Amino acid sequence: MNSDLRPPAIALMGPTASGKSALALDWAQRLGGEIVSVDSALVYRGLDIGAAKPTREERAAVPHHMIDLRDPWHAYSAAEFAADARVAVEAILARGRLPILAGGTGLYFRALLQGLSPMPEADAALRQAIEAQAREQGWPQLHAELARVDPAAAARIHATDAQRIQRALEVFRLSGRPISQWQRESPRGPGLPCRVLKLVVAPADRATLHARIAARLDTMLDAGFLDEVRALRALPQLRTHPAPLDLPAIRAVGYRQAWEHLDGATSAAEFRDRAIFATRQLAKRQITWLRGELDARWFDPATDQARLDDALDLFLGSRGPAGPAASA
Repeated sequence: MNSDLRPPAIALMGPTASGKSALALDWAQRLGGEIVSVDSALVYRGLDIGAAKPTREERAAVPHHMIDLRDPWHAYSAAEFAADARVAVEAILARGRLPILAGGTGLYFRALLQGLSPMPEADAALRQAIEAQAREQGWPQLHAELARVDPAAAARIHATDAQRIQRALEVFRLSGRPISQWQRESPRGPGLPCRVLKLVVAPADRATLHARIAARLDTMLDAGFLDEVRALRALPQLRTHPAPLDLPAIRAVGYRQAWEHLDGATSAAEFRDRAIFATRQLAKRQITWLRGELDARWFDPATDQARLDDALDLFLGSRGPAGPAASA
């Protein structure tokens, strides 16, 4: 018998297009659960098709949380996510139901499950100065600057990851200390008050994942993804924004490539190729992060369904389909 008396929660992690969203929906329906999205694109209104946001029917069938929280011209930090998601999880537990945390944004998972190290708060004026510098020099140049002042952080942050580069430089300029030092030495804030089963779903064959990525993009295009981006571009707040491609929402994989295509920078074929490449790169970064989660168990969704069910049964015990979560 498990001596940990904290309520259970499932963390269903995986790279983009791995099938975790469908699996989370199935589990939530079978186990009396509610889904907490752990996805940095799904928090933005208007990013529906390209972000693979759950449909209205899916959201009607199972409660979903942490979706459509911000307009796409606003930012949303990992600390904000952790605070809001914690409230959502506690409300799910209060209803006697099972929280299923599903997504692929590693920083969001870390912030929610482990807490974040306290460090200087955001400074609007400094952020604007960094963004202006990036427009003039490019984010790769700012990444090179970060490598000089904080090699450890630069090694973890991709040269085109504007949001994380900006935050790392902001922390260094405000405090004189590298963000990696803050993260290493500072005590973390509160994590999640649950015992958590960490599961990673990812095709064992990388070619299979690549095929799923390409097929999903084509499905999105058939569903009107480019029209969705045209609608975003027509919003007054984005139409008049001095640098919309620097916004976290528009930097979401697929959206940036679609935006540049509609600017006339690429042909339709080039846009598709660039979007697929960017999504593959995202999946690669996600898998690299997931490999660092040493307490997570890995499964291939195509071949390991029985093992997944066994892992759930062992972890949940009486909270299976006949338990209190299902009857709540």
